[in-house]
Amino acid sequence: MVEESKKPKLEVVGEGEDISIPKPKKFSLDKFRSKQSPSIGGVETLQTALPHHPISQAKDFVRLHPNQETHWTPELCFVSVPIKGQKRDTLHMIDEEVALRRLDSATTQRFRFALASKPHDAFFLCHVPTQNLDNSWNHDNVTACETAMQSWIKVTSRRAENIDGYLIKHALNPKAFAEPKWPKQSLDDLIEVTFAGRMIESDDHPALLRLLGDVQDLK
Repeated sequence: MVEESKKPKLEVVGEGEDISIPKPKKFSLDKFRSKQSPSIGGVETLQTALPHHPISQAKDFVRLHPNQETHWTPELCFVSVPIKGQKRDTLHMIDEEVALRRLDSATTQRFRFALASKPHDAFFLCHVPTQNLDNSWNHDNVTACETAMQSWIKVTSRRAENIDGYLIKHALNPKAFAEPKWPKQSLDDLIEVTFAGRMIESDDHPALLRLLGDVQDLK
């Protein structure tokens, strides 16, 4: 005989008691979901590096910031530098004294920057000519930039018509696009982040040595 203490104990289920086996909890991603807001209320998301090009290369309607005092630069100095692994030369800013001392005048480019936007706050730095303004292309370019301070315009080349210069076309409806919500960052800050690592301020800058055909210290 099996001793009473060794007999298996049978659990008595009361009437109406649920005897189903508990199911495992369904997997949910909620515990892993990011709950951080993309931006804190009242704090603007900072702009990163901006594209930069002449107004005609926007290939779209454009507005330029209406305040030349705060969002247009004076004439600046630039050079285009061949960079290994890149198909196109890369524009660098250069200290004018370094440029005059080390480079021929044809190598240095001079123009202004103006903060610009395509529709829906697609910001860029617009090249505004400052040299050879009697040239049809440069004259029309400056006219377009000044016009874009107040109106949405699109600028296209007239080369296909065998005409030197640009065609300035206004948006059919002045209210077609909302006014740009201009960044609160200063223009200096926007240029600094855009040209980080591409500012030639000394005679031993690798980009300048590349232009001079000298040995570059790329450590």
